[in-house]
This record gives sequence, C-alpha cells and structure tokens, in this order.
Amino acid sequence: MEYQFADYFENEVLRKRSFLKRDWAIKVIENPLNSEEQPDGRVRYWGRIEEFDDKVFRVVVLADGRTILNMFPDRSFKQ
Repeated sequence: MEYQFADYFENEVLRKRSFLKRDWAIKVIENPLNSEEQPDGRVRYWGRIEEFDDKVFRVVVLADGRTILNMFPDRSFKQ
C-alpha cells in the first residue's frame, strides 16, 4: 500500500519531534502490536521501533487507511 502524510504530520509532528522518521510510521502500521479504530474512523496503531531502543510508538491514520496523521512515543501502552 502507498501511504500519504497529512499536512499536520509534515508541518507539526516532524517539527516538534524531529527525531521521528516517516519509515518508522509505516513500519508500525504494517507490523502493529495492537490496533484500534476510533469512533471517528481513524485507526490507532502501536508498534515497537527497534532503532529507537524498542520503544512503543502510536501512529494515527485517517479513516481512508492511507493518510498518516500523527506519531508519538506512547509511554502508557500496555500489551
């Protein structure tokens, strides 16, 4: 699948969290530990990023299933 990045991701998320990589977001989506659909149709994915000390990140994708909106380390994730 070909993914897109929302303007919010490009202009806000990467600016605030410059250590993030677009490839990591795709890796989380394609290899999730868990996923959950939100009431608005967006989907949350959780996954580990081994290049970042195996920390768990949350990635939020719009209802279209292709547009990545947000990504951040999720310290509260419990499996």
